[in-house]
Amino acid sequence: MELFDTHVHFLAQEGAFAMEPVMSRAVQAGVVGLVAVGGSCDLNKTAVEATQRYPGLVSAAIGFDRSQTDELMSMPLIDDAVGRLRRSVDGLRALGTRICAIGEIGLDYHYAEGTSVLQQSLFSDQCSLAASLHLPVVVHCRDAEEDVLRILGAYRQQCRGRELIGVLHCFTGTLGFAERLLELGFMISFSGIVTFRNADALRDVARTIPLDRLLVETDSPFLAPIPHRGKKNEPAFVRDVVNALATLRGIAPDALARQTTANARALFAFN
Repeated sequence: MELFDTHVHFLAQEGAFAMEPVMSRAVQAGVVGLVAVGGSCDLNKTAVEATQRYPGLVSAAIGFDRSQTDELMSMPLIDDAVGRLRRSVDGLRALGTRICAIGEIGLDYHYAEGTSVLQQSLFSDQCSLAASLHLPVVVHCRDAEEDVLRILGAYRQQCRGRELIGVLHCFTGTLGFAERLLELGFMISFSGIVTFRNADALRDVARTIPLDRLLVETDSPFLAPIPHRGKKNEPAFVRDVVNALATLRGIAPDALARQTTANARALFAFN
């Protein structure tokens, strides 16, 4: 079984050598590709380090997530951050580092609705950056569906000629939200949450997503799937997400693994 984990965080405080046993177990489990995802200066740095340490296996998504508005409390600071991000992508590409997306980016009003205007500015500006760089976006959304769809609609208009333009990662929304994302050219990624006992509504959505728009992820080191609840999550556990989705959809795990791996390579141009 060939697996592709589309969302992994390598935490800066754990250091580069902590990647070694995790990556070894991932390869043993059948992981043939993964996306190391940033979201802050520290996470961007470790995502790039993972890509450079495991070329051909890992690619990086870098960006500034919604939590960074605590530090970027004005439009000039947001403009400067996005400008620095552009220069980083250009410089890393020149060095041959595989940057496959801008992310993770998005909106989260669950705990920080008071920063919604700044979150929207940061999100919108990074979507525009992704469009200009011909890169997809890795999007987080929590309690902000309408604003996310509005900003992604504008982003869609900037991505003329590209069918697939991003992924809504760790999807936990409604079928209606998923359908609107699919119309915009997005893929839908499911994490270990789909295995949780109280996730029946999410499993109903997961049954309906077209197979050619389906992705899988761990969101490591968070959200370990059953039967690993209580443990630190890691890319090897993406196999459990695949098995759960295959059971839901009544298809063989190998077939679902092949399709989701092909989907990841199509979105991220990971060859």
